[in-house]
Amino acid sequence: MATYLEFEKPIAELDSKIAELEALAARKDGPSITDELAKLKTKSAKQLKQIYSDLDAWRITQVARHPDRPHFSDFIANIFEDFEELAGDRHFGNDEAIIGGLARFRGRSVVIMGHEKGRTTEKRLKHNFGMAHPEGYRKAVRLMDLAEKFSMPVLSFPDTAGAYPGKGGEERGQAEAIARGTQRGLSLGVPFVTLVIGEGMSGGAIGIAAANRVLMMEYAIYSVISPEGCASILYRDSAKAKEAAEAMGITGPDLLRTRIVDGIVKEPVGGAHRDPQRAMASAAKALDAALRDLEGMTPVELRRQRRDRFYAIGREGL
Repeated sequence: MATYLEFEKPIAELDSKIAELEALAARKDGPSITDELAKLKTKSAKQLKQIYSDLDAWRITQVARHPDRPHFSDFIANIFEDFEELAGDRHFGNDEAIIGGLARFRGRSVVIMGHEKGRTTEKRLKHNFGMAHPEGYRKAVRLMDLAEKFSMPVLSFPDTAGAYPGKGGEERGQAEAIARGTQRGLSLGVPFVTLVIGEGMSGGAIGIAAANRVLMMEYAIYSVISPEGCASILYRDSAKAKEAAEAMGITGPDLLRTRIVDGIVKEPVGGAHRDPQRAMASAAKALDAALRDLEGMTPVELRRQRRDRFYAIGREGL
């Protein structure tokens, strides 16, 4: 059963009527309502397109968090081949909030990593809702070391509300682990491409996103803090998250203008959750193009390009 967001209520009502008519039409003795069904479907598609043509930052945030949105595990299953997971950080343990390993992508051997939130209650608990512990970022560093050793490109997929903020994470060096992940990304001598697929929040995202090319899905968000967290600090009221989202510039066009991201991957009308296969196919095409742009560059050139890219952030907005 489809999950509708608050602002999608008009579409939900239309789709409910369509489902009722389809059930009626499926009966052997049911009346012929083909024309009525066609009209309703056209009206629903038109309304969906209209609503999604002018989403504000807070509504985009809701889409980025949609429970049916493709997760990293879906990308692994649909755009990669021969995935072999590599677990553990060789220091403390294995963090299931970040999954990573070796795979084949359009004829290339690559190293991939990303946050996994999980869908069921059991999976969400297993993956800690995509909020990584220090060992998750140390695992990411280990994977990046491996990629450089064997000259394999790195692809990362941030999708997190932030790094795990609990006592255990702090005791095991959360800030240092994120900093090491960021540092290793910047120093890599192989092509590194990031695609923000949902929420790219705080250091939890940047710890695996210091890449040569940073892309984001059309209805993803990317920021140093969540709208709720920003509202709590600036307005002393997390209920003002909508106002914070508008002020923070967390959507694709804002981030493209300030050079925080390099490209936006279009999603199907209504968001990636409405047509995951099509959305992931578009993502694969964009990732392939980004890797092609970086092919042939030497390790020195890759590091220089990455450094220059991050130094350029925000210049257009000044």
